[in-house]
Amino acid sequence: MKIEILTLFPELVEQVVRFGIPRKAVEAGVLQLKARDIRDYSSDRDRRVDDRPYGGGPGMVMEAEPLAAAIAAAKQAVGEARALVVALSPQGEPLTQQWVRRLAQEPALILLCGRYEGPDERAMGAVDLELSLGDFVLSGGELPAMALVDAVSRWLPGALGHEQSAQNDSFVAGLLDHPHYTRPEHWRGQAVPEVLLSGDHAKVARWRLKQALGATWLKRPDLLAGLELNEIQAGLLREFIAEQQG
Repeated sequence: MKIEILTLFPELVEQVVRFGIPRKAVEAGVLQLKARDIRDYSSDRDRRVDDRPYGGGPGMVMEAEPLAAAIAAAKQAVGEARALVVALSPQGEPLTQQWVRRLAQEPALILLCGRYEGPDERAMGAVDLELSLGDFVLSGGELPAMALVDAVSRWLPGALGHEQSAQNDSFVAGLLDHPHYTRPEHWRGQAVPEVLLSGDHAKVARWRLKQALGATWLKRPDLLAGLELNEIQAGLLREFIAEQQG
């Protein structure tokens, strides 16, 4: 996958592929990332890309021409005229695991990082999708873009050490993840659940599913409201709730 990030701070977003899973994806040859400085497409001698808003008001607005030129250059660079252009914006749809999996199927992504009061609306015609990390405002789209790169890179073949790791992540099945344990078996008076030491893979799978359902019920009941549980899942959830209330 090729990803172009259009930003005023290329040195910041380039850090995302220097650590962790994104770095492994680059080393495996399944991810190519370039940060493109929007200021390089300014016609102003001082490389300015913002101006005062029409109609008055506080702040500055990113000019349309540098943004359009940067998007066009990024499309040419990735060799995908129809590469998906994603703007990171608090006005966008929430970034979910479903979106991450869908975007991971794309051959190329162009991520637009807004700043100031945002882009001139006329430049947004070149944007295919707006995504948001949540209902809060950041100084710009760089951190959300880095989060998106990290999330997408987990779904690229060869990026993870275990091929099923991404499949087992939280939210993949619409649920939160189950608890995890490692050595030592006893730590500060707390023991690893016996089922995880049993060697019975069926029992372990059942326990993990029940704990995932329970964690979702406790922490994110809104997620459960959007799921249709089968008989086994519903039964395990009832067991978990009964254990909590008992």
